Amino acid sequence: MSDDKHAAHGEPERIQPLPTEGLDRYLLHGARQVRQLLQALIDAHALVSVHLPGRESFLSALVSLSDDEASVYLDACIDEGTNRRAAQADKLMCVTQLDRIRIQFSVAGPAVVSLAGRAALQAPIPEHVLRLQRRETYRLQVPLSHAVQCTLPGPGNAGPITVRIIDIGGGGVAFHVAPGALDLEMGAELPNCLLNLPDVAPIPLTLEVRNITPQRSRSGIDTLRVGCRFAALPRGADTTLQRYILRTEREINARERGGL
Repeated sequence: MSDDKHAAHGEPERIQPLPTEGLDRYLLHGARQVRQLLQALIDAHALVSVHLPGRESFLSALVSLSDDEASVYLDACIDEGTNRRAAQADKLMCVTQLDRIRIQFSVAGPAVVSLAGRAALQAPIPEHVLRLQRRETYRLQVPLSHAVQCTLPGPGNAGPITVRIIDIGGGGVAFHVAPGALDLEMGAELPNCLLNLPDVAPIPLTLEVRNITPQRSRSGIDTLRVGCRFAALPRGADTTLQRYILRTEREINARERGGL
């Protein structure tokens, strides 16, 4: 059910998935609510960015729910190879917008089927859907060219530790740190931190640890990905954060469109 609007040349911008740590309160779990939201996306003909494991993605749309409302049908990709890889994936991440509200969900065990004589992807209704209504919940992946860092208090009598921020939003940040470099536990507060954004004075703040995920790089180096919520911000810091995020988003979009 794909058409030329899904072709690589001139297609609308694809929406990248967001990390979901700390966003549990924005999850819709009820089966009825989930189906109603999916039907609203269908009625709005909303474009959906479908992300396969790795970096591959394509633009799609929700076509319909099955008669028993147990499955959802997505517009298949124009590339048959992509469809085969999608059908082999354990799950696909779908990201879209409805009335300027970001919607994100995953579908498990997709299968390529024929629907009204054309190819579609069929998958069970997702168990939950992330529905973000507030700008502060958006996370920006910080470009490597930006020296965004945060100074954290070291363990015990050790000196402070400086980490590079890998993503940032109005509600928090995430960073990588070596295992054992910090005393970390879920819900713990990290006071006396300093966030360094480009071209502004350091921002003093308190972080609350919300997520700790062990990761291993391609070179075999073990790290921890730590997601934190801003537990305390000085007056005016939220405006400074949003200005940085918006400015950086414009830079990235302009670069991708060949404007920089």
